[in-house]
Amino acid sequence: MGRKHDGTALMTIRLQDTMSGEIRPLVPVHEGHVGIYSCGPTVYGPVHIGNFRSFLFADLLVRHLRARGLKVTWVMNITDIDDKIIKGAAAAGAGIGELAERWTEHFLGDAQTLRMTTPDVMPRATRHIDQIVAIIGTLLERGHAYRTEDGSVFFRIASWPAYGRLARLDPDQLRVGERVEADEYAKDDVRDFALWKGPKPDEPSWETAIGPGRPGWHIECSAMSMEHLGPSFDIHTGGIDLVFPHHEDEIAQSEAATGKPFVATWLHCAHLRVGGNKMAKSTGNIARVAEVLDGGISPRALRFALISVHYRQGLNYSEESQAKAAATVDRLDALVAALAAYAEDRPDDPGLPDVLAAAETAFFDAMDDDLNVSAALAALFDLVREVNRRIDLRTLSTADARRVETTLSKIDSVLGVLPGESDGLDAEQASMVEARALARAGRNWAESDRLRDALSERGIWVEDTRDGQRWRRAAEPNRA
Repeated sequence: MGRKHDGTALMTIRLQDTMSGEIRPLVPVHEGHVGIYSCGPTVYGPVHIGNFRSFLFADLLVRHLRARGLKVTWVMNITDIDDKIIKGAAAAGAGIGELAERWTEHFLGDAQTLRMTTPDVMPRATRHIDQIVAIIGTLLERGHAYRTEDGSVFFRIASWPAYGRLARLDPDQLRVGERVEADEYAKDDVRDFALWKGPKPDEPSWETAIGPGRPGWHIECSAMSMEHLGPSFDIHTGGIDLVFPHHEDEIAQSEAATGKPFVATWLHCAHLRVGGNKMAKSTGNIARVAEVLDGGISPRALRFALISVHYRQGLNYSEESQAKAAATVDRLDALVAALAAYAEDRPDDPGLPDVLAAAETAFFDAMDDDLNVSAALAALFDLVREVNRRIDLRTLSTADARRVETTLSKIDSVLGVLPGESDGLDAEQASMVEARALARAGRNWAESDRLRDALSERGIWVEDTRDGQRWRRAAEPNRA
């Protein structure tokens, strides 16, 4: 599987598989190398923070596996052709490609703002038509698919007795939640789903070996995942709402085409809720990243709010949860600032190495346990309290402060919430901080206070300590 974060003997990483319902050890198909596919955005409109909860859970998984020494190939698709995009483009009076590109750029910008690791591959459906057609051709040859008079191709669920395992459904149950109404296309069985949709006026169409038309939504993910990870890979992630029909359909068409197990472990993220209701475009209760940030919360605090609850637990998002996340990130920032300014010419603290090792072990062991982020954060904040106590008692040496920073950096390689280079001061802010230090040195208290207040208005908090002036970025800048 790999090695621990400190290079020593391997620990077991366990994940709860949706298919079996069991928490099982992660055993990669290829030793030491984990292939992960995440269902990414359908780019017909804004990606809301509920979507980002699912994406950031996958990001947390990828970061943790890499911190544990595993090589990871992370694939997240961009769905740039489907019924919703076609309808959205028509409503907006825009071209389908233009609409998809516009919202893809918005998504990528928001992902960067929230420090989401850039996936290794971000395939687009429209660039995988050949792979899609090849899979459909195989399904037709093997009798798992059939054509209709309008040129569409459907998967024949009756040919696949294992259908329904993931969602624990009776295969005879009628399909729900489909992106196309049942009577929009002719088909043999109401349960069957479209692999290929025959050409229609004013819709995009490709000339292919199976005839003209465009792909169905489900087949796109099968083609993209298998193209970049192979016919069998380790982990598939997505929101809980994708279990049926999307992921159920992926399994059926993929395994029917290859004759091999499709995915070893399925991981599904619970919904983000607002006022007790699932956040979704269909209900209109969505919040975009930019809108939330305009309300005063920092990107790092928003990220923390979205990752701080276990991925299988529903997360209620509110002003209260925003404030709690902002306060938590501010607490971490205060420690980082204190450590950066700390200087004490004294012997090293003899008890510190054990404290740091215990905290690091507890954090990573908790994350090994199906990404138990609550227990991991508890270990982190136990460390924060202990380090703050030792700072107050001045028992740490200057070198000890650097050792704590190293441990925090290892932990933050998974969380991604501590201040980084991009959170530094700009030229104007740096000049003001320096001017304030000079004002204090000259005992010009009025000017010192004026600069402190001016910096606060810019979201920079300045504090005076026995180690000198230190600054940190406020979790919630004053936007008045």
